Amino acid sequence: MGKRDQRVDTYIAKAPPFAKPILTALRAVVHEACPGAVETIKWRMPFFEYEGALCHMAAFKQHCVFGFWKGKLLLGVSSRNAEAMGDFGRITALADLPATARIQRLVKQAMKLNERDVKRVPRRPAPKKEPPVPRDLAAALVKHKKAGITFLAFPPAQRREYIEWLEEAKTATTRQRRLDQAIEWMAEGKSRNWKYMKH
Repeated sequence: MGKRDQRVDTYIAKAPPFAKPILTALRAVVHEACPGAVETIKWRMPFFEYEGALCHMAAFKQHCVFGFWKGKLLLGVSSRNAEAMGDFGRITALADLPATARIQRLVKQAMKLNERDVKRVPRRPAPKKEPPVPRDLAAALVKHKKAGITFLAFPPAQRREYIEWLEEAKTATTRQRRLDQAIEWMAEGKSRNWKYMKH
């Protein structure tokens, strides 16, 4: 049995006037095609779930988007994907929506993918090469053992965050201040962006 989420009602109510009928229509079509769809909010936008993420919609100042969690498997990659974050480009009016029958067909196909536990195509960029450790940071890490142990235990991405933060300093004073701060945080076992991580 499907489930509607009051937060989606609120999202639609707060959307720009042009977006309300678009979001309302998309919501109705998804529920008609997938009576078992459960609504939720993820990344500040309405999502529909059915044995996993199914599809999503969102409203912006001048356009809406609609897309499938496994959109690449359903639709492949097209110029519309680059146009906006959904699978159908920028939707500015009801007339921009694909035919109802097409959306319903895609929803049913997406349901089957989830029922068969088919994994979505990951969007993995090529891994960045780890930059060399700057001399001043290396020297400070040798001097401050706790910070050095933390730095070596970090995955490459977290080491890179500290290195890039240090290298982006525009003056020697800023660089030294960042170096001191980095050593202090690493001595406490903290990553560069620890303030923004969920505790």
